[in-house]
Amino acid sequence: MKNYQHDSRIVMTLDAGGTNFVFNAIAGNKELIEPIKFPSCAHDLEQSLKNIIEGFTAVKAKLSDSPVAISFAFPGPCDYPNGIVGDLGNLPGYRGGVALAAMLQDHFHIPVFLNNDGDLFAYGEALAGMLPKINHILKEKGSIKQYKNLLGVTLGTGFGAGIVIDGQLLMGDNAAAGEIWISRNKKYNRCFIEESVAIRAIIRVYKEHATCPVPENIQPKDICEIADGIQAGDAKAAKIAFEEFGEMIGDALANAITLIDGLIVIGGGLANAYKYFMPSIIKELNSTIETLNGDKLDRLEVKAFNLEDAQDLEKFCKGEQKEITVPFSNRKIQYDPLKRIGVGINAMDTSHAVSVGAYNFALNELDKKEVL
Repeated sequence: MKNYQHDSRIVMTLDAGGTNFVFNAIAGNKELIEPIKFPSCAHDLEQSLKNIIEGFTAVKAKLSDSPVAISFAFPGPCDYPNGIVGDLGNLPGYRGGVALAAMLQDHFHIPVFLNNDGDLFAYGEALAGMLPKINHILKEKGSIKQYKNLLGVTLGTGFGAGIVIDGQLLMGDNAAAGEIWISRNKKYNRCFIEESVAIRAIIRVYKEHATCPVPENIQPKDICEIADGIQAGDAKAAKIAFEEFGEMIGDALANAITLIDGLIVIGGGLANAYKYFMPSIIKELNSTIETLNGDKLDRLEVKAFNLEDAQDLEKFCKGEQKEITVPFSNRKIQYDPLKRIGVGINAMDTSHAVSVGAYNFALNELDKKEVL
């Protein structure tokens, strides 16, 4: 997949959330303006659509050259290839199917591309974020190991994901690849994993374990500060909340990465709290499972490393690289038998990674059509 980091073409972008729409324009993987925000008006479809048009109009007015496309993220469920928005949970005004891409094409007369935010986050981090960053570190340290595959997950109001395989964004036949949020919950196995991997989950577990009064409006940031002793509260309960959060993430990641085999990048609003939950993720990934007769097996065929921990990163880069002799020859080759993956935090701001993913996706689609 070509990386368009030096391309001068401009693409207008949007990161759509249940509260705000954030508009921008990208060229060469760089934002050209300060982000422009409009309220999403989640319950008022007509006003919401007008805000989208007005937002892109405001962006276009700030550009020195004409944009070649619009490419943006919208929460699912959607028919992404056809640009049709389905019945959204956090934007209830969009019910019954809204032909959003076609509406924008009619108004702006340029191609419009619609994708899932988790997909575009992973794509941005694969092309210009954590994946090239880690490969650069490995090369600098003399490792023969390089990575081509990435699982990107976002932690916030919900639990999203995207998958990039050898530079290609995995969409799926129904544009539903990477829907990790609906995985089975390890602790509550009749439930889906998002019940334990979301802002509401951290708050719920803290309230379950707290031995002191809990403010009704408490947020994960408050629970972080309680764990650090900065804010009054039950520090033990705060740590338990994040430990369980990490364990549940780790279980879902273990199932997903078994099929993908690549690096894992974590983004979203809760990613900054990684020091509280990352150890539990790594512990879960490197845990064991059992056979029916009780024999233990490693949960993964690979070993997982915390790329945000200096010692773990050093071990990850070093591997077990050695030189072996080719049979019936004096020739020697490099061999690293340690199968391993790494888990790290987004190298770019999550919203920017989504925009970079949207930008590269649009230009790649335009270039494919030119070739055809």
